Amino acid sequence: MNRGTMQNKLAETPQWDMLVIGGGASGLGVAVDASARGYRTLLVEAHDFAKGTSSRSTKLVHGGVRYLEQGDIPLVLEALRERGLLHQNAPHVVRNLSFIVPRYQWWEGPFYGIGLKMYDALAGRLNLAPSRLLNREETLERIPNIEPEKLLGGVEYFDGQFDDARLAIVLARTAAEHDACLLNHTRVLELTQVDGITNGALIEDVFTGEHHTVRAKVVVNATGIFTDTIRRMEKSDLPPVVQASQGVHLVFDRNWLPGDSALMVPHTDDGRVLFVIPWHDRVLVGTTDTPMDHADVEPRALEEEIAFILRNAGRYLARDPGIEDVLSIFAGQRPLVRKPGRDGAPTKSISRNHEVLVSDGGLVSLVGGKWTTYRKMAQDAVDHAALLGGLDEIPCPTEHLKLHGWCAAAPAGKPEWLAWYGTDAAEMEALHLEEPAWATLIHERLPYTKAAVIWAVRYEMACTLEDVLARRVRALFLDARATLEATDAVADCMANELGWSPDEKAAAVAEFRSIATSYVASVK
Repeated sequence: MNRGTMQNKLAETPQWDMLVIGGGASGLGVAVDASARGYRTLLVEAHDFAKGTSSRSTKLVHGGVRYLEQGDIPLVLEALRERGLLHQNAPHVVRNLSFIVPRYQWWEGPFYGIGLKMYDALAGRLNLAPSRLLNREETLERIPNIEPEKLLGGVEYFDGQFDDARLAIVLARTAAEHDACLLNHTRVLELTQVDGITNGALIEDVFTGEHHTVRAKVVVNATGIFTDTIRRMEKSDLPPVVQASQGVHLVFDRNWLPGDSALMVPHTDDGRVLFVIPWHDRVLVGTTDTPMDHADVEPRALEEEIAFILRNAGRYLARDPGIEDVLSIFAGQRPLVRKPGRDGAPTKSISRNHEVLVSDGGLVSLVGGKWTTYRKMAQDAVDHAALLGGLDEIPCPTEHLKLHGWCAAAPAGKPEWLAWYGTDAAEMEALHLEEPAWATLIHERLPYTKAAVIWAVRYEMACTLEDVLARRVRALFLDARATLEATDAVADCMANELGWSPDEKAAAVAEFRSIATSYVASVK
């Protein structure tokens, strides 16, 4: 997957069947579905693939235990089915994870036990593993750092875990393998119309400023929290359909959660659940649910959100975490569907269902949803778009479509971070032989070698330091300070590959540092 090749394809194609705006989970899912059906598909993303919400999730592929408690059975059923399909179609980036719900009151055993057995039953044959009750000793063994005072035991259940940004790249490469054209760092300036019907867009290459007018039989708006911005390019006075809700996560050293199980905190100050999860040899804790007045491409955690996570995690951990223990902080904004008459309702009560909206001008907007159900969301959007665009009626093929890099089991003997690449892992390691210096780590506190940087530039369309360090590898999310210290070494690698001048390299480093500092925990 090469950006130059994609730009050539753009120039050579006078008309597309489908133009997809947005390169997050929704847009990439649409691109995979549309291209796999044989439609000529162009996707443009203003920043980078999964730059926004889609790289800032809780890293769970799940049915949603709390949605079951809220009685949203249809959403849970759909999500559990999609969880199972995704585990089958991308086992290299989706893995089973054990979750422990601690019990401190006698009634919590039957309450959580029955609820989670229902969760198992709803998953049917796609269930990952059955839930079960744990006694006090088993719970302490599985979660050694759990608060032991008055602990009666726990309930274990299973859900999926994944690397969200890695899955986004897997989807991009899958779409490319089905002949889709995908361009990151390419923004839409305006939608074009003929007789009041949207038929394409004027787009701009962010790096060169070059403009192209692209034509398509149908346009799909899959821009998440920026959905209303694109809708208003067609009609400026439209009411909003998206409510942004911010979720914040804190990242800690692995010693805060020894063992292979995650902790699900069932009671927080605002009635949500909180997760403490092992991920990439770190511990991820979150999330919050804070209504936001406007969409932000680079949201920042609020002090009260950080305090909320530390306070609620501390209630269930034997050692209380402090801000000085935080390795990285990241924030994302969910694109929740705004319902008429629901203004002012708490965002935690807004359904995570998706909707497909069609404007008078024929613009198809995919709104809401979550990573777990991205495939079904895409299917619904493409079904609508194909009908509107007069495209050949072709059944959706993605239910059993193996995604790029598919392998049934992690490659034997590979470092944990490399196993997420699936069948690409062997080719990645070949770069260590091509240039021995690339086998060295980018930083002693980070697992990634310089070969991962080279790979990201050559084969995954990484154009900036942030593309590499935040998404192609997850360094910025794992240890922000170490990543800042590694910036110059990574910039040297990228400069050699991309032909940056000294001034261009210095500008790239300065731009990344201005973004990365917001991931560093400030100790007052």
